[in-house]
Amino acid sequence: MSLILEVCIESAESAIAAEAGGANRVELCDNLMEGGTTPSAGMVALTLENVSIDVMMIIRPRGGDFLYTDLEYEIMLRDIYMAQSLGVHGVVFGLLTPDGKVDKRRTAKLIDVARPLKVTFHRAFDMTVDPFEALEDLISLGVDRILTSGQQPSVEQGIPLLKKLIEQANGRIIILPGCGIDEDNIAELVSKTGVKECHVTGKHQIPSLMTYTNPKVFMGVPDAPEYEKTVVDQERISALRAAAER
Repeated sequence: MSLILEVCIESAESAIAAEAGGANRVELCDNLMEGGTTPSAGMVALTLENVSIDVMMIIRPRGGDFLYTDLEYEIMLRDIYMAQSLGVHGVVFGLLTPDGKVDKRRTAKLIDVARPLKVTFHRAFDMTVDPFEALEDLISLGVDRILTSGQQPSVEQGIPLLKKLIEQANGRIIILPGCGIDEDNIAELVSKTGVKECHVTGKHQIPSLMTYTNPKVFMGVPDAPEYEKTVVDQERISALRAAAER
């Protein structure tokens, strides 16, 4: 069985490139500079119209931590209803308690509302105090997969924990490694862990077509690159697949 490649994207343009490069699935986000937030209904609808692969939609009302207020939680519920009405194939979310554990009560409610869509618990998992307890909690809740870097800045550093999680999971849940996977390390990751799925970006930057810019003003984070956009590179996705299957 070929490795399943999930590509993290923030545009319909990137979804098209990801599919053309050989991706099996995309995770559609907005605002990847903050780790991804919920995309707009228009973005989701247009993405679904332009690709035939599965589209997972992140449900995250803001950047920052994963401890949500009652209002933020209600936003997440409503966004899941929106995701269902738009026809996505799955949703991606993560909720924690103040002491760094999986918020089982709220997570269970979101899963119940989301079904029959697939459910991924995202890298909020990497902020849990005890990943082995968190793994069992998510299995008991019926989550389909966990996106994780092995609680490290990149999957290369997280390989030891990823191996332990996969062994403990024993097929009861999918461990989806993500963060820092590229053409140079994907084969080693697959070989050392035995993972069946990987979460990648395969991105590149495209310069803005603006001929006039005002260097004194920033619309967002000062000094952030505002006159280029990040999109998926079809050739990089193809290269990732080829590297993984050598």
